[in-house]
Amino acid sequence: MFDQVFESLRKATEETVKLQQELFKKWVGLWPSFPVMPSSWTGQMQDFHKKWAEAVNELLRRQRETTEAQFAAGLQNIEKAFQICDAKTEEELRAKTIELWQNCFLSLRQAFEAQTRDFQAAMTKWMEFTKKSAA
Repeated sequence: MFDQVFESLRKATEETVKLQQELFKKWVGLWPSFPVMPSSWTGQMQDFHKKWAEAVNELLRRQRETTEAQFAAGLQNIEKAFQICDAKTEEELRAKTIELWQNCFLSLRQAFEAQTRDFQAAMTKWMEFTKKSAA
């Protein structure tokens, strides 16, 4: 049941992104053209834009993977929360509750660590780009 909800959410998000991209392209098409720059600048700018697009694409791919992992862990924790009611004894209830609590915090820690790594990687790329373009 939750898989269908998450799949629908994923599809809706993808469609929203596509719509935003199309709208952005139309808006950019309405702008007047920019003055022509010297050819040496054009090559450097195209190279910069290509590398920047690759870096942003990689960052977004990692973010999507992190988000999907968070959703999967959340779904597993929700399923385990519903299984707590099946406990027969107080000790079993206590053990299942502690296990669920530990899994929830482990998921949060992993998500935080992944986001921190992605942020650090993005800042490293940004610093590389700024150093190269300043040189």
